[in-house]
Amino acid sequence: MAELVESRKSVLGPFDVFASSKYTLYFGGQFISQTGTWMQQVALSWFVYDLTHSAFLLAAVGVAAQVPSLILMPFAGVMADSMNRHRIVLLTQIFAMIEAGILTALVMTGVAQIWHLMALAVFSGILMAFDMPMRSAFLVNIIDKKEDLPKAISMNSALFNVTRLIGPALAGVIMVKLNIGICFLINALSYIAVIGALLMIKGNFDPPKRERVKNEGLIKLKEGFEYTINTIPVRATIMFMAAFCMGGFVYITLMPVLVKELHGDPSTLGMLMSISAVGSCIGAVGLGFRKSILGLGKWIVAASFLFSLALILFSFCRTLGQYAPLMVIMGASMMFMMSACSTILQTVIEEEKRGRVMSLFTMAFMGTAPIGGLIGGAAANHYGYHATILCAGIYCLVVSLVFGSKMPELRKQSKPIYIEKGLLQAEDEIDILT
Repeated sequence: MAELVESRKSVLGPFDVFASSKYTLYFGGQFISQTGTWMQQVALSWFVYDLTHSAFLLAAVGVAAQVPSLILMPFAGVMADSMNRHRIVLLTQIFAMIEAGILTALVMTGVAQIWHLMALAVFSGILMAFDMPMRSAFLVNIIDKKEDLPKAISMNSALFNVTRLIGPALAGVIMVKLNIGICFLINALSYIAVIGALLMIKGNFDPPKRERVKNEGLIKLKEGFEYTINTIPVRATIMFMAAFCMGGFVYITLMPVLVKELHGDPSTLGMLMSISAVGSCIGAVGLGFRKSILGLGKWIVAASFLFSLALILFSFCRTLGQYAPLMVIMGASMMFMMSACSTILQTVIEEEKRGRVMSLFTMAFMGTAPIGGLIGGAAANHYGYHATILCAGIYCLVVSLVFGSKMPELRKQSKPIYIEKGLLQAEDEIDILT
């Protein structure tokens, strides 16, 4: 009978994680909230470009939302390892609801100006800097079995992309049929679901009690940096994502520019974002059926090459029918890379340093992507959209080639760490991440 139950569980693959009632509650609340978040993001990008007609200012609002991550996220990681993660996540969701409410009021009363949007973007970025590493670290606290962690990460990635599929499509329809301010209002109301779910999740989420020392925060911050630098698979994963995402997200940042070139409307923008999300869902769910992180390195490199080549081809497209299949490919390969890298980190890092490492990982792509977007926005204003995307694709290809060339040596250096974690035997072939 036990074997039969185990067999049934194995058939479910990544869906086994829903045996945890805490995770199921969290997933449901996040599903509603993130759908609203995607609606707001798509509506805001269209609103900014429609208001300013500037690719640079479009990217600048994105930078304003991301710069706080570069400054605050390492400190947020320290907090994630020393404070109640449940409480902090709850507070960030409450303040995010307030930010969405203010944005709704500004847009629907017709008084919104670019400086308002910049200021709210900064506020949102501060919240994000604390929220994202906290949620990454909190995940391990709400699953029943630690071996289900890769499945939970996979389902979170799927959640991210299913809502990315639904949210932009809804936003496009609402912007055309109703009013763009409705998108911001729906996002504000959607936070009620995740706040309610978090309030229903019960448990002791306080960190282990220990004696406080002077300058403990700075000491922990230094420990986190040193651990990341000295742990080879962690360092290699974070450096790769930081470099790759600087060019890899340019096409998303400048999507309203493409839609205007296609003579489309907000529904076109929503449709394109949803098409990209279809690919992302494929990449995220596919990763969930892997039973081990061993061998993921080869797949990460392969996915990076696939994305780069698709982005280069994307720059030569001129019709919606040409763009669509390439967006599916780019969505799938990018999400596979991000989910695979997150899975590797969550598996190999030490529990007491989880929050700090995941904050640096989040900072790697959240911090560098807007820098690439700002450069891309300035380039698009001077050289055009397609030339900018071509340069971004070539850049990503170079990053892939460099990382791929380092793989043999990184594999050798990483093997002792995988043996120590029990993921690899000393006599096994070196077929791991790095």
